[in-house]
Amino acid sequence: MQRHIKIPCGYLATFFLVCTSCSFLWGGDWPQGLGPSRNGIAQQEKPLQAWPASGPVTAWSHTLGSGFAGPIVVGTKVIVFHRVDDSERVEALDARSGKVIWSQDFKAYYRGGFNPDSGPRATPLVAGNLVFVFGAASDLHCLDLATGKPKWSRTLGQDYQAPDGYFGAGSGLLVMKDHVLVNVGGIKVGIVGLDIQSGKTVWEATAEKASYSSPTVLSIGGTNYALFLTRMQAIALNPVTGKLLFSTPFGKQGPTVNGATPVAIGNHVFLTASYRIGARMLELVQDGKNFEIQWSGDDILSSQYTTPLPHDGHLFGIHGREDIGVAALRCIDMATGKVQWEKANFGVAHTILVKDKFLALNTAGELVLVKANSSQYEEVARAKVSASTTRCFPALSNGYFYFRNNQGNQGKLTALKLP
Repeated sequence: MQRHIKIPCGYLATFFLVCTSCSFLWGGDWPQGLGPSRNGIAQQEKPLQAWPASGPVTAWSHTLGSGFAGPIVVGTKVIVFHRVDDSERVEALDARSGKVIWSQDFKAYYRGGFNPDSGPRATPLVAGNLVFVFGAASDLHCLDLATGKPKWSRTLGQDYQAPDGYFGAGSGLLVMKDHVLVNVGGIKVGIVGLDIQSGKTVWEATAEKASYSSPTVLSIGGTNYALFLTRMQAIALNPVTGKLLFSTPFGKQGPTVNGATPVAIGNHVFLTASYRIGARMLELVQDGKNFEIQWSGDDILSSQYTTPLPHDGHLFGIHGREDIGVAALRCIDMATGKVQWEKANFGVAHTILVKDKFLALNTAGELVLVKANSSQYEEVARAKVSASTTRCFPALSNGYFYFRNNQGNQGKLTALKLP
């Protein structure tokens, strides 16, 4: 019998409550990877419209060094994190002009692994008047948003003897209840909660290795938990104490990664990965202490590192890998896992949903506007916006679309004015 996933009316409100409790939001801000609620939904933006055949207008661009950390937007500032020579640089740019407001360098220690790019991977995060960046060698820095002056730093890679992994540290940060949570992946400690004002360790939990997935918020029975996808486990825990709510194996040993962020929808959690790991929908019971696997499979929606969008009982996302073949864009039914439609040869892409349409930026530098229609694929507009690889999280704020590209050890941050 088919079951329908019900999304509570307070689902989005709960996420916004969590964010505003940390003073995240200023209207249409994009204060972290995947947006205000870390689900790729731009709740405050006006409806998206088709652009002319020439594409959206470029407002400005700014030269960057190396790295895959996406931009974020808070108020009138765009924050970007990249590597220049032997420094990891945090910059605040004017959101409308691209002019540098402040810049702060930190010593870069990462020397590269499987990917020759040695820049930071994790997208910055802003909570209140604080900026947090997590470098490729697991160095965590906290800066003042207004001035860029450092508040505190932690060498978490050294403190917890965390290995570099395949590509250096790359799991995003999460702030909840005045704690910054980090999947550091140390030898004995996997996840830590730090005081956001001092950087001091408040709690330590698990012994799980780090992933390239960013944690998110899971709300069960009126209580908010931190939901992580580590190297080999999906884990939910109390953000104040680090106490475990549940864990379940998800991953595979060998040359694999977990890169997509878990999607929490009401009392359901969706997990996805490539490398023959596949997709899985969990239904949480007993206030999240137990769960049932509602459906699973490797030919449903297996994403290498991009996170699907939840909308109207369906998930819209990428099935496939960047390094093998050409990935497809799919829509699946959340209740059953049935594939509703597929757009083949779409390419790996990050997506942002606004009302009934979503933007998809694929790694070939194409920006595509698609209707969030579960019946069929409907393309509204398409434009080539970059000649170089576009692999990083984009951002959307107040009608401007921000993205960075990479070519060798350099890149470029671009702001597009959407119609």
